[in-house]
Amino acid sequence: MDTEIFQALGLHESWEDLHPRDFRVNGRANVEIDEVLRTAEDRQYNPCPEAYLEGPLEGEVHVFDDWRESRIFPNTKRRLAVYLPCAKNFPGPLNVLLCNDGEAYRYDRGPVRAPAVLESLQKAGHLKPTAGIFIMSGVPDGVEPDPSRHPEVAPAKHQRSLEYDTCSPRYGEFLLEDVLPFVRRELGINISTDANRRALCGISSGGICAFNAAWHYPGEFARVISHCGSFTNIRGGHNYPYLIRSTPRKPLRVFLQSGARDANIVTGSWPLANQQMASALDFAGYDYRFEFGVGGHNLCHGGAMFADTLRWLFRS
Repeated sequence: MDTEIFQALGLHESWEDLHPRDFRVNGRANVEIDEVLRTAEDRQYNPCPEAYLEGPLEGEVHVFDDWRESRIFPNTKRRLAVYLPCAKNFPGPLNVLLCNDGEAYRYDRGPVRAPAVLESLQKAGHLKPTAGIFIMSGVPDGVEPDPSRHPEVAPAKHQRSLEYDTCSPRYGEFLLEDVLPFVRRELGINISTDANRRALCGISSGGICAFNAAWHYPGEFARVISHCGSFTNIRGGHNYPYLIRSTPRKPLRVFLQSGARDANIVTGSWPLANQQMASALDFAGYDYRFEFGVGGHNLCHGGAMFADTLRWLFRS
């Protein structure tokens, strides 16, 4: 297929930019993803034992609401939260875990409860002192919540897709030039510069975003967790299996998770896309792990094995 035909078919443009979320074709629509955000099969998954602490966190959580200090994504605001282990436990540089859709990972009654898991693993000696940085996608300035009409939904979702699904170095630049310098400066902490001690994590579009940033900056982020990653044709992410197979192996360790009831919509099949990713990583000789469960498009399965995932990811 030559470039002219490729463009004539619209294959060079992102689906998210061209179609509304409720666009229907052949009787199918992307809104069908709502049907697998929680499934009966997910009932078997519970937060891992390390997500339950006997008392309150010993570490500190710093929350920055309406954070807007980004040069890479100007004119946006977002919530940024940082978990720091107890000060006496980190005399040297900290590991760091950066989570996209951060509140889903940070919420203390959610399926992951990442700060508690980090603290449990550190207390048990299974993980070096690790900071958790929980980053929400941006909301464009001028968009304010309205509980009755939610007019912020469309532009906020568009911004999330722009940040997370775009297969360019831009989000990695955002982390390196905006987020990490702010956290270091504001909280006065020493974050390791060793890529093997810096992990990116996310679900769905946040999952491909984590992989994409590491792909472009493997010398900065060498550890990836992708839960139900959107390696589908939203903004070109379906090309990653071919890219992995056809380019020199990068020094990444990658954890992938999906399930039999994961999303299957117009832009692609998430179970198939993640199986293709695992196959490509295996073919190219990557250090990877793929966990394929029975659940839907959510963090239930990923949360159930989050502690085990971190042990594997940060092993020496």
